[in-house]
Amino acid sequence: MNGPFDRSRTAMPARPPSDAELPDGDILVSPRYLACSTAIGDPALQPMLDLGWELRHDDLGNAYVSSPDQRIRVGYMPEGEDNALWRITAYQDVFASPRWACTFSDMAPTEFVTAVTTVLAKVHTDGPEHYLRNYPWQTYKSVAPLVSANWSRQAALQQVSFTAPDNLAGLVYDRRALGHERELTTNDTRWYLWGGPKGYYRWYGTFSTHTPAHIVTAATTAVVDPTPVARWNAEVYGPLRAHAEITPIAPRPAPTPTPLDIHRAHVAHARTIPNAASTLRWSTTSPPRRRSPAPPEQRIRTR
Repeated sequence: MNGPFDRSRTAMPARPPSDAELPDGDILVSPRYLACSTAIGDPALQPMLDLGWELRHDDLGNAYVSSPDQRIRVGYMPEGEDNALWRITAYQDVFASPRWACTFSDMAPTEFVTAVTTVLAKVHTDGPEHYLRNYPWQTYKSVAPLVSANWSRQAALQQVSFTAPDNLAGLVYDRRALGHERELTTNDTRWYLWGGPKGYYRWYGTFSTHTPAHIVTAATTAVVDPTPVARWNAEVYGPLRAHAEITPIAPRPAPTPTPLDIHRAHVAHARTIPNAASTLRWSTTSPPRRRSPAPPEQRIRTR
């Protein structure tokens, strides 16, 4: 028999969402490859900072995170020399050129960078063979998410490309022999990911030849994820809005006051009420009587 203290009969009050659970924005954007970048890079750096990786800044405000062994380095460079906002490199020899490199432009949705850094932080703990080795026969794994999302495929002698159904995102795989140093310093890379309408607001992501397949797969999986992403209304520019689906987010609920909040409000209200002792409520002294005006002076008549 259920007693009065049976917890199954007691409905627990709904827990209000924390700040981390609330969307960072006032609109939802879909497809996410039309959402553009956020104003901060913290979400993409956080997976590595959670592992205690070193964070440094330069005088310009650029941020750099590196693994303890210096074999993985991530740069967030809003004040960089070009429009590559993100540069990710992995080293077999910390004093040599990178084994592979990845970049994202300043218009690329931050969620795609976060997907890459999340996987990279994880595989670094598994050992160098998981973040330095690339096997050509695993290339299909990187394009599998695009095929599953019904992206069209176009094959040519020098490249294979995949395009989203709305023609506003794509991936190009270059079949040519590419110079290693050129891949590290230009956008002529093995993988070229892009999104957005042609022009200034089109973003890109590049991956050089030796980038492990699971790193590229992290990006392609994030691109085709149907989940809308949150943005502030002012962050989504006109050309993108013309093609994206924009959904307003309901205003954030007012936070439930804590007992301390209630106490502070009570104290603040009490301070605004005049002190009762300073207010004259009654008196035992009779008020002075008003003086009547003096009668006008009488004239004395003389006979």
